[in-house]
Amino acid sequence: MQRPSAAKGSELSEVAPGFVEMTDRILYGEVWERGGLSKRDRSLLTVASLMTANRHQQLEAHLGLALDNGVTKEELGEALLHLAFYSSWPAAVTASRTLLDVVKKRED
Repeated sequence: MQRPSAAKGSELSEVAPGFVEMTDRILYGEVWERGGLSKRDRSLLTVASLMTANRHQQLEAHLGLALDNGVTKEELGEALLHLAFYSSWPAAVTASRTLLDVVKKRED
């Protein structure tokens, strides 16, 4: 599987080539390709993890990947609402704004 951010991140090879190589080979080449969970389910889990850990820099790419993997914008919105009560309201606001940006970019 290709990184959800496509080529973004490759520039890190200049300072951390092993990190980039392992990200591509192990995370996206092996972990995301394992059986047991669908890519759709993995996307939902990843979005939840990134939102609740306030890792919003990576959230945009993974929201787009979730949409590509069959999660609807309505389902993502519902997941963010649900997570607001378990993580934080501000994290859900930020994630919801990010989802809105992703959806608008795709509509253009």
